[in-house]
Amino acid sequence: MRRISFGLTLIIAVGLAVFGGDTFSAQDKYTLQVPNGLAFSEFRGYEDWQTIAVSQTEAANVLRVILGNPVMMKAYREGTPGNGKPFPDGVKMAKIEWKPKKITTAPFSLSTPDTVPDTLEAAEFMEKDSRRFADSGGWGWAVFEYDAASGTFRPGTLADKPPQGNDAKCGFACHTIAKGNDYVFTAYAKR
Repeated sequence: MRRISFGLTLIIAVGLAVFGGDTFSAQDKYTLQVPNGLAFSEFRGYEDWQTIAVSQTEAANVLRVILGNPVMMKAYREGTPGNGKPFPDGVKMAKIEWKPKKITTAPFSLSTPDTVPDTLEAAEFMEKDSRRFADSGGWGWAVFEYDAASGTFRPGTLADKPPQGNDAKCGFACHTIAKGNDYVFTAYAKR
């Protein structure tokens, strides 16, 4: 009886190791954090936020969708920043980037290929918290680069293109040119 018990335990252990390995080794992106800054977990549920706008950047060869949490969407609907008010604390934005690909299978793209998202490249986040990020216009930033081969994210670094600082101020230098719009580039497009 002991041999059967030991053998059965061994078979179950090996089975879990082989078939459950992906489950146990899969990255939990919500454990990642930019040093001294934003954590991926602060943006849990971003996949379901509303679209603010889309963009295509040919220089970086990426397609982007910019999403806003409910607080951000309410501020936009109230006219911020055009109404002269800054975005309130608690607004959050997520920018998802993909490499583009051309498709010609859709009937509307037979003559000219349509451009659609292909490989995920990065998830970028912004959060307004005037106390926490007082030294960067009230905003915190984070970039998490995606590695398609491993299916994992990692915080952006100075080795990336464009280089990313290694803290919550990583976007401040670029966003200072949008200071008049409370450091936000993306306008809320008419619906």
